[in-house]
Amino acid sequence: MADAPRTKPAPPGTSTSIVRTVLAFALVAAGIAWMAVYINVAQDGQQLTWMGDLGRWNFMIGLGVIFLGLIVAAHPTTPLGRGRGVIVGMLGCFLIGLVWICVYYIAGPDNTIPVLRNLEQYNLLAGIAFMAVGFVFATKWE
Repeated sequence: MADAPRTKPAPPGTSTSIVRTVLAFALVAAGIAWMAVYINVAQDGQQLTWMGDLGRWNFMIGLGVIFLGLIVAAHPTTPLGRGRGVIVGMLGCFLIGLVWICVYYIAGPDNTIPVLRNLEQYNLLAGIAFMAVGFVFATKWE
């Protein structure tokens, strides 16, 4: 009788969820698109007046959707949620938050960078929120 090839079963939780990965990517892309549409189309109040009426809330919506997408990406069934992906996600969020705050302070109050100019002091909140999402990734590190 021939021996059957011995294969180890995959440890639980190591399969990649395509749905969760695509959802995480779609949320991040939607958040970026929301802010881009607001800055380029609706901010002047001529088109998409309902969006223009929201004012700075558009940045909260866009950044909130980006943060939600990153939090979904921290799940162990996504590539960023396990192994080296956790380190990439954690350090990436920490560095993005740090760079966001540093660029805001270096550019000064009269900067021409669209998002930084519109958010004013809320840039600190955005940078700290990126760092907080980095801590979500840090809880997944083994």
